[in-house]
Amino acid sequence: MSIKELAQHLKNQSYSSLYLLYGKEKYILNYTRNMILNSALEEGTADFNRSTYDMEELPIETAIEDAETLPFMGEYRIVVIENPYFLTGAKSKSKVEHSLSRLESYLKNPSTQSIIIFDAPYEKLDERKKVVKLLKKQAYVVHAEKINEKMLKDWIQHAAQQENVQISNDAIERLIQLQGEELGLLINEVKKMAVYVGEGGQIETLTVDELISRSLESNVFTLVEHVVHRRIDQAIRIVYDLLKQNEEPIKLMALLARQFRIILQTKQLTAQGFTEKKMASALSLHPYAVKVASRQSKAFSESELKNLLIQSADADFKMKTGQIDKKLALELFITDLGNEKQSM
Repeated sequence: MSIKELAQHLKNQSYSSLYLLYGKEKYILNYTRNMILNSALEEGTADFNRSTYDMEELPIETAIEDAETLPFMGEYRIVVIENPYFLTGAKSKSKVEHSLSRLESYLKNPSTQSIIIFDAPYEKLDERKKVVKLLKKQAYVVHAEKINEKMLKDWIQHAAQQENVQISNDAIERLIQLQGEELGLLINEVKKMAVYVGEGGQIETLTVDELISRSLESNVFTLVEHVVHRRIDQAIRIVYDLLKQNEEPIKLMALLARQFRIILQTKQLTAQGFTEKKMASALSLHPYAVKVASRQSKAFSESELKNLLIQSADADFKMKTGQIDKKLALELFITDLGNEKQSM
């Protein structure tokens, strides 16, 4: 289910008496739950008509009794059921006993003036159980599974629209490259940038670069970019900055080697006729990372990249065995990269 489908469903206000929200994508679970609450509950009576029950602490019968109570001066009563572990095959440490027959009876004939939201933060439900089969048949189901690249971009676009700003496709790709694919974190960054550009503004790649704090991996990514363009002074500056942040030189060397390995792999796969999309799948990398690595690979021959990996392995060995000062070894490796590029 897409964010657009959910929004349209709620916009029509033809609410289901039962909602089953399950999956490991926590942000989507929380967002969906809040959308239902905000849409169905009337302002002023929301506090009287909303209840939450944790199934690890209270029996399901208590929640059902609440759902069978008429709403107070409102159209709907909403009952949120958290941690319904009895829908899975997993065992719980909870000693609470649940009458699933009572739940099954309610699912067959739910109150039309109540909405029950089953908030189940589990990757899978036990499809063999009668209660699960019945709930899936009767409820509006939202499966918050790990989202793909297109869905991730859709959510980011949606978040920008909610903040009344625009965000370019390049900015989205840059944001994902710098922050990874954790949806909640990405949405928070969009909100931060929206405040910066102001209502009606445009979030571009430059905005992302200015405002988003870089991860260690993205700093290494930029470091390699400087090397490719022979900006060794800037590359060394990044190294110094990372060392001041107490980053371990051996770890930095390993990340550099990893990036050059990716560049080599993209070069080899390109020669085999792979598209960037297929390379991303084969290497389990984000398409933006593959796109940049593919571009960087044009600055090196295959033999040069293989030689760089040999040099990095040699430097790593000397650093770990104490044959050379770790910081010095890292600086020499970067400097030698610049010298090699200049002598090409």
